[in-house]
Amino acid sequence: QVQLVESGGGLVQPGGSLRLSCAASGFIFSSYAMSWYRQEPGKERELVARITSGDGITNYADSVKGRFTISRDNAKNTVYLQMNSLKPEDTAVYYCNADRTTIILSRRYDYNHWGQGTQVTVSS
Repeated sequence: QVQLVESGGGLVQPGGSLRLSCAASGFIFSSYAMSWYRQEPGKERELVARITSGDGITNYADSVKGRFTISRDNAKNTVYLQMNSLKPEDTAVYYCNADRTTIILSRRYDYNHWGQGTQVTVSS
C-alpha cells in the first residue's frame, strides 16, 4: 500500500524556519521524482519544489527560490523541504507528491501519489 506521510508543519513567526518531512512507503522511492505542493483555501494547488530521481536535479517556484530547499534521502525513503525566511504568504497546506512515468512497449504509464498534507501557518 502506497503511503506518503508529511510532518513538520506548524505555526511560525515571519522570518522563521520550518523543515517538512515526507516519509514514503509501498513503492520504490528512488525511482520517483518527489515534489512539494501547497494550497491555500479557495486557490489551486501549486508546485513549490521538485527533485528528480537519480541525478537529484531540483527546481523551485519563483516565489520560494533562495528561501526553500528540497532534498531527498533514498536510504530513508524521505523527502524534505527546508523553509527559511518564511512569509505570511507561505501559509498553506503543504502536500508531498511522488511521480514517475514509465514507457513499456511504446505504452506510457503515469504513476502519481499524494500525501494527506500538513498545515503551515506563518503569522505573528
